[in-house]
Order: sequence, then C-alpha cells, then structure tokens
Amino acid sequence: MTTITIGRPTTAGDSGSTTRHSPTDAPITATIGLAEGRLPHIVSITRGPAPATATSAAGPDPQFPQTLDAGLAVGESPTILPTQAEGWTGTPAIQVSRGGVELFPSFAVTTTSHTASAFTFAAEDREARLALGGTLEIGPEGLLRVDVALTNSSDADAPLVVNRLAPVVPLPPQVSEIESCTGHHLRERALQRQRLTEGVFAKESRMGRPNFNATTLLTAGERGFGFEHGLVVSAHVAFSGNSTTFVERTPYTHGVIGGGELTYAGEITLAPGETYRAPRLLVALGEGLNDVSARFHAYLRARHPELARPRPVMLNTWEAMYFAQSEGKVIALADHAAEVGVERFVIDDGWFKGRRDDTKALGDWQVDATLWPEGLGTVAHHVHDLGMEFGLWFEPEMISPDSDVARAHPDWMLAPNATRLPVASRAQQVIDLTNPEAARYVEAAIDTLVGEYHIDYIKWDHNRFLTEPISPASGRPAVHGQTEAFYAIVDRLRARHPGLEIESCSSGGGRIDAGVLERCSRVWASDCTDPIERADIQRGTSLLVPPEMIGEHISESPNHATRRATSLTTRAAMAFFGHLGIEWNIMKLGDADLARIKRWVDLYKARRAAIPQGVLVHADAPDPAVRVDGLIAPDRSRAVFRFAAVASSEEYPYGLIRLPGLDESARYRIRPLGGVDLYEDEFSPNCRTKLGWWTDEGVVVDGATLGQWGVRPPQLAPEHAVLIEATRE
Repeated sequence: MTTITIGRPTTAGDSGSTTRHSPTDAPITATIGLAEGRLPHIVSITRGPAPATATSAAGPDPQFPQTLDAGLAVGESPTILPTQAEGWTGTPAIQVSRGGVELFPSFAVTTTSHTASAFTFAAEDREARLALGGTLEIGPEGLLRVDVALTNSSDADAPLVVNRLAPVVPLPPQVSEIESCTGHHLRERALQRQRLTEGVFAKESRMGRPNFNATTLLTAGERGFGFEHGLVVSAHVAFSGNSTTFVERTPYTHGVIGGGELTYAGEITLAPGETYRAPRLLVALGEGLNDVSARFHAYLRARHPELARPRPVMLNTWEAMYFAQSEGKVIALADHAAEVGVERFVIDDGWFKGRRDDTKALGDWQVDATLWPEGLGTVAHHVHDLGMEFGLWFEPEMISPDSDVARAHPDWMLAPNATRLPVASRAQQVIDLTNPEAARYVEAAIDTLVGEYHIDYIKWDHNRFLTEPISPASGRPAVHGQTEAFYAIVDRLRARHPGLEIESCSSGGGRIDAGVLERCSRVWASDCTDPIERADIQRGTSLLVPPEMIGEHISESPNHATRRATSLTTRAAMAFFGHLGIEWNIMKLGDADLARIKRWVDLYKARRAAIPQGVLVHADAPDPAVRVDGLIAPDRSRAVFRFAAVASSEEYPYGLIRLPGLDESARYRIRPLGGVDLYEDEFSPNCRTKLGWWTDEGVVVDGATLGQWGVRPPQLAPEHAVLIEATRE
C-alpha cells in the first residue's frame, strides 16, 4: 500500500497552546491509502501538525484486517466509496443500473495527483462502462471536503441510472455515541443522542428540502462527548434537496460516516458521456462540538465577504401586521423602525396581487394596485430616504392553484399524473422550475421588481414539502432538478444585482444546509420567536451556521406561537448573538418602551463593532435548566456570555457557571453588559442579598478560573436571561 498525507500546512499560532485564538487554527491531517485493485481509502484523520508538502510512503497496511473463515476472501476495510466488489457488506456507496438491471462496479484507479492539501484520483470500470473521479481536500478551515463524480462512459445508447453516490469516511475506534437533530415546526434542530451500535443510523429527508428535523451535523464521538470535550467526527451533506447523512457499523468495522443525495427511481439518468456530481460531503474532526462547529462557521464565512460588514438591524412586518398591509401602515411602521435604529426594513407576505390570506395568489408576483396605488415605489423611496435598506418577501418555488398564473399554466405544477395534484398543503403546490418556461417567468418577475424598486434584500420562503414531485414537462421526478434550478436562479439574480442579499426561510427553519448557505447570507432559524424555545433552536442551528447568519428577532410578548410571556430583556438577550431583528408592531408602544428597544439596538451595534465575527461557544452545564453560551472575539480580548434559566433549576441558588474559551493566561473584568439597571426585572423575587460582583464595576478574574471553575451567576427567575461582559485587563 502507498499512503499520501495531506493537510493544512502549519502556520503561526498552531502550537496548540492557550495562545491559540481559534479552534480553526489547529491543523488537521488526512492520510490516504492506495492499494492495487481498490479505490482510495482514508487511513486516518488526525489533529496535529501537517507537512509543508504532501508526503508519501510505501509498505504494508497496518490496519488491514486478517481474513477469517465464514466470510469473504478479503478483509473488510471500506474505501471512500465502498462496494461489494471490494468485500464491503454494508450499504453500497455506489448503486447504478442499466435497463433496470443493477450493476456491480469494480473500479481500477487510473491516475492520481496531489498537492499539500488535496488528493485527486480517477478510476474506471471498463466492463461496466463507468468512470469515477474524486477529490479529497483539507480546506484552510480544517474541514475535509469530499467531492466525487460518476460518468457514463458507454459509447452506445445505454443510459445509466444513478440511485446512490454517497462517499464515506471511517470512524476512529474510540467513538461510541451518535448525536443528531430532530424536531418539527416551531421546535427545530433539537439535539438527540444514542449509542453507536451495529447497523445503520440515517437522517434522511424526502421532502425536497432538509426540513425541520434535519441534522445540521451528524456526529459520532467518544462516550459522553460535549460541546467542550471529547473526540468527535461530524459530517454534513451540502445539498438543499433530498439527502441522507448516516453512520453505519458492521461487525467487521468500527463504522463509517457519510452522506449523499437521495434520488427517486430514474431521477438521475445519464446519457453516454454525461456526469453526475454528488453533493459535497463535509467532515470535521475536533475536540468537542464547539471545535468542529467553528470549522463549519469559517467555511461558510469564507463564502460571504459581506458578513465582514456590520449586519444591519432589521424589522420584518410579518408579526407586526400579517396580511393586513396598507401603504400608510407600512410607512408609519418604517418611521418607528428608523427611530429605534433599524437599518433594514422588510415587507413580508401580502404585498402582491390578490394576496389577502394564505389560500391564493402565490405566483402572481405583481404589485397589488389596490394596496399600493403607485406601486411599491412610494414605500421603497421612503424606506431608503430614512437611511434603511428595503427588503421584500417572495415564495418563488410555490404556486397557488387559485392564482392567475396557475389558471393560465396548469401544467406548471409538479404532479404525480395528469389527473390529480399532490396532497394539499397550505393551499399551495410547487411550481416546476425544471420547466424552462416556468423558471424564466419566476426569475423575470423577481428580477424586474429588484431592479425597479432597488430591492436590497429578499426573504426567500419555501413553505411546502415536495411530495409526488413529477415534472409534467419531463415525466420524471424533479427534486434534483428543482434544487439545481433554484440554485441557478439565485446565482443569476445575485450576479445581476451586486450587493443583493437573500435569506433562506422555509416555514421558518426548514431549509438550512451548506448548499443554500453558499448563496444565502442569512437563515430564519424558526417561526418560533419565543426566547426560551429559541435557546435550543439556535444552539442546534449554530452547529453549522455562524451566528451572524442566523436571524434572531425580538418579538412581542406573549409570543404569537407559544403564548408564553417573557421580559424584553430576555427576548433581547436571546437575540443578541445572531443577526438582530425586530418582529413586532412597535407602533403601539409608548416612548418609554421604544427607548428600551433602542437601548438594546444600540448595545447590539456596539457588540457587532467590537465582535463582528466571534467564536461561538456553548458551555457543558450539568444543570438541565441552565444554558451558558458565549461569543468571543478572535483575539480573545473581549467576550459576551449569556446565562439563561430556561426552567426551574435543581440547584438553589444556582451553582457556578463556567465561561469557556477565554485566554487562560489573561485576566478579565466581568460585569453585566449594559449596566445593572438593564436587568432589574430578571432576578428572582426571593433574593435577600445582592450578588457581590453584579455591579457596574464588576470584578477581575483570571481566565483559567473563569473557564475551569466559573463564577456564581445571578439568581434569575425561571425563563429569564442576562448578558455578561468579559474584557481583558
């Protein structure tokens, strides 16, 4: 066997000492094995110094198993795309067929090449008339990026149907637990954990999008791993359609982790010479979830230079007025928004022709003249004159059967056959973007409005599952094509309108993945803006998404989704680390309440200037009622931590809370962010004495004590939160 080692070359700050500023500074190395008659396989992924250039070596494989009786004549050691031809007894990573007959490929590697950080190979199966290519690369953020592509190399008229192309990475022997996400609308991405046992654990989406229960990261780790500790391996499939992310273990292996696209029969059909490129598989190795999460954050930040600029505070009109829009009301709300410091004003659903409720008019993307006699120009100009950006809501991939466009083009709706539509959902169906005529209509409608009204921002919604998704134009399943068409429209709109930002909203948080985040600079984590529910929704979302890309809004109390009453301080504190917004009819507030909101907006603006792209950390707290999260400047000179009591605690008063991620060799002044008076309503009424350090001056504590032992937090009433500032002395 020949091995090739790639990685990110060692740079300043990679020593592993407490002076390292970010988890992504720690180098990652991957060793790839090449053996005759097999595809490449990953021997190991390790944390540690990487060579300045790729290295290679030859010798026997020290990990290859012996062959035993009652088995195949070759030991089971999976490659990056394991098949039965190499002795793999688990789920084949490549499943293809011709003429309805399954093929069993056996690839021979034909060429390889490598750089310091990437390994590329080509392989073929001449008998099956297949060609395979792949690249394994360690990115500057320390993620392993796996890209593979399959080509129908037949020279005859023999279409190839691709049913599965899902690369895998081996798991180290010490992993014994799996963590993933589950959830539903208004409770997205809740963490769940179980033992790693023999068999397959898969998180699959068959709804045309990742959906509410999609796992942002699928993680396998050491027993008891947490945010701060334990070896973990996390995987993510960068695709916005149907997909699977899985861990599989057989009695003959420690297990593999991987993923790819889920396809319907006949959905990916390659003519001779055509190529299918699988979605990118991203894999991270780290010490705890905070570590791997920071790598995914760096990966996504690198794709959006605009994130380095201050993220504008926004107000969205939805919870302020729902469908009851009018020019006068919207202008009055914009005036109030500007007064409290809002910088981006977004009109939500209800602005277009005939849209008075959610049962009709989707697809009729023309301004409703009865609401806006002079179009949206008056409002757009007013918003811009107030110094704010102007945004507009669309749901471009959906269509109401009760709409002018559906009546004119009934064949533009995805449907299982010509006699019926899929099961109804929200009185809407899916417009067939794989039909070029329908796609051109949608793109032109948005493009015209963006140009005419100088729209700065689109809230792009996607509220319906893609079920029974057959394209009338092609007669074939259309989820893959629909996803690629969506990507293409967004890419062209952004190219034609430099500076246009797009938010991915999908019934709240139903489409959040690295594929859509290549294009969208913001996600709406959930339609639930209740701060107590958001404590865990935002944690699960942040495993993948950087905080400044997560829409976190201050909404009304009681909350519209849960009817829970919470203080303004708690609502603002829970929205403080993300991309701040307001989801509230602030026109009905008095001057005192408006002043309080402005104070929080000003605090947020000061924070985003001081910590524009911080390292997000979550503390491992044994008390299930406690959440401790922090946003730390990359140079660790300052940080803001949030202490939230989401329920009644088992401790009375609360035990110590640790503030992880600071420079342990430094000393920090800790105090309530914004001043003591900001939190008067948060304390438990049973407190007899004041907390000694809870003053405007605070107290100075060394970083090691803060990270390893912590401080005594204020005794909050249940369902309250406070923010703690830490500044290096």
